[in-house]
Amino acid sequence: MKRVVAFTLFVFAAAIGGGVAQAQGANKVYRIGVVSPGAPPPGPLAAFSAGLRERGYVEGRNLRLEWRFAEGRNERLPALVDELSSAKVDVLFVVNTQAAQAAKKRAGNIPVVFARVSDPSKTGLVASLSRPGGNITGISNIADELGGKRLEALKAVLPELKKVAVLWNSGNPGLALILKDAQASAPHLGLDVAAVGVRSAAELPAAFEAIKSAKPQALFVLDDLLITAFKNDILAHAREQKLPVMSLYQEFVEGGGLLSYGPSIEDMYRRAAWYVDRILNGAKPGELPVEQPANFQLVVSVKSANDLGLSVPRDVLTRADKVIR
Repeated sequence: MKRVVAFTLFVFAAAIGGGVAQAQGANKVYRIGVVSPGAPPPGPLAAFSAGLRERGYVEGRNLRLEWRFAEGRNERLPALVDELSSAKVDVLFVVNTQAAQAAKKRAGNIPVVFARVSDPSKTGLVASLSRPGGNITGISNIADELGGKRLEALKAVLPELKKVAVLWNSGNPGLALILKDAQASAPHLGLDVAAVGVRSAAELPAAFEAIKSAKPQALFVLDDLLITAFKNDILAHAREQKLPVMSLYQEFVEGGGLLSYGPSIEDMYRRAAWYVDRILNGAKPGELPVEQPANFQLVVSVKSANDLGLSVPRDVLTRADKVIR
């Protein structure tokens, strides 16, 4: 578990510095469409805007960002993609596997950049990571390969752990890969996994009852943007049931969870701006390799552990990239 989040970079370094000066005409205003399953305001997506500014794109001068949020209703994603495609934006930036799949099917000739996507080759988004093909590329979080490591981290804090409930968005094919990996790893760790899927806020009460009935000793949250939209409700249920919460990203830990292990969301969004810049400078998306995070952050909340009457082992704290006290 490294301390620095870095991405596996391909040899484009000579082209990075050109930026907007090469791409734009004197009065060109680029329109970038952003599709997110989450809710406004941009939140962590502000890192995408910051990345564009670093490359010379300034809203109100040479850039217009068209934000579209599904607000936890993934069924709206195709219509949002259609709306921005009809508006003929210059590039679409989409967040998560479902949004990326909708864009691939419906964006036509508009270049698409994705982020926060689990293994885009396994989910059919690209032909290969090195040569995506088509009109789409971006950043994968390769999170499907980390389910076992996350369970290991949880068991390091809870050595007596036997049963874990997994809450996930069952409509997200990327999360299905993460769940599959966790289920395959669980027996080797002496764990039983009870998976509970939801697709909307209306399904949360039944999901909470299913978690309660399973009698787990911890909750593993696969926090895509749909699940994150329900973060407060999920953490409130976990507190009520006195369940330690493991998550993919640190947002849940900051809200009261115990552990997270994964790449930095902000770094992924900021890096996506580089892809947009390259495309606006004439690069073909299908020839820009998909990048993968090389290092991941372990975030631990000692405060949450204390609230649960737990003691975080010293070796876990030593390995942690961030400790919340």
